[in-house]
Amino acid sequence: MLTTIKGYYDHGKIVLQEQPPVDVKTEVMVTFLTEEAVVKPSPKRKLGGLEGKVAIPEDFNEPLDDLKDYM
Repeated sequence: MLTTIKGYYDHGKIVLQEQPPVDVKTEVMVTFLTEEAVVKPSPKRKLGGLEGKVAIPEDFNEPLDDLKDYM
């Protein structure tokens, strides 16, 4: 059975914020959540960043010659 209980680490001790649902000696794993583990949002992208760098040809919406047999 896996159970997650919140708590905190303080001066060499782990303090649980609620009572664990076990009465016998049980193996546990502890994961430390540090400030470094928090994913920082990436900076917002500037709208129009490719303006002037990308061009759409005038005949973009015209049917392709390769597909004439299917139309």
